[in-house]
Amino acid sequence: MKAKPFIKWAGGKGQILDQLDKYLPQQLGERPFTYVEPFVGGGAMLFHMLNNYSEIKQVVINDINKHLVTTYRVIKEQPQELIRQLSLIEQQYYTLNSEEDKKAFYLDAREIFNEEILDDIGRAKYLIFLNRTCFNGLYRENSKGKFNVPFGRNPHPTICNAETILADSEALNRTNMTILCGDFSETLNYLDGDGMNFFYFDPPYRPLNATSSFNSYVKEEFNDSEQLRLRDFSRELSEKRGVYWMLSNSDCSAKNPEDTFFETIYNDFYIHRVYATRAINANPAKRGKLTELLICNYMPDGYGMYVAEQAEPYNKI
Repeated sequence: MKAKPFIKWAGGKGQILDQLDKYLPQQLGERPFTYVEPFVGGGAMLFHMLNNYSEIKQVVINDINKHLVTTYRVIKEQPQELIRQLSLIEQQYYTLNSEEDKKAFYLDAREIFNEEILDDIGRAKYLIFLNRTCFNGLYRENSKGKFNVPFGRNPHPTICNAETILADSEALNRTNMTILCGDFSETLNYLDGDGMNFFYFDPPYRPLNATSSFNSYVKEEFNDSEQLRLRDFSRELSEKRGVYWMLSNSDCSAKNPEDTFFETIYNDFYIHRVYATRAINANPAKRGKLTELLICNYMPDGYGMYVAEQAEPYNKI
């Protein structure tokens, strides 16, 4: 079994991996490289890279969500004990017959996750349980840093997927793996100065409009100032030899032609559009196909390019 995300995560890239793969640098299949993902999230792109690119010699992943990072470390180092504890909580949950009892069990688990001191395996267990039983698999924190997603009413969720956990553990141990928890800029310290590096950025997306203001999964907001700081970081990377990067974000100008935020701040890089499916939305009518931007500091082979200050009209792909 191939490794795949062990958790559902808003903005996950599982459905567009084939599109993203077409935009990767050709050089990744030709010589060893370091893969860096500063916003790892659910890990769809991470596991895709581990499954398909044998030339990876080192991996650096990071996320600001400390609970998520703990879970990656547990899956890497203690998968069997995590499976044992997840199986137990799954069995407890499955014995409950009414939705009211399941909701009460969920709310108790959420309170334990938020209020109690847990060891790493306990933290990972509750994160996965809450993810599988909450509304739409969403992770969200309030201003105090407490997980506050309501109960999801899934009658029979898969809480313990042992095959996935074991496959993911094997993949995370397949190469030299560094797992960080902190600001995305800290990944710069792990750059291979003598070899090739590839960064994939999947930050919290900029809202398409005022009503879709969800732009962070933790209490710290990822606002326009943070988007600009990420732009500056990507420019710094581009000045270093042997560093390629690709960045995903929302296609604001597709929703509002006057909102050219990304076209403006990344006007010296290559900008493309890919099609994605929005799955996490409280309103089912607002789920569906939409475009996302894919920004690179290199020109992918076989694809037309768009540089804002040089091209007219806009090249939609």
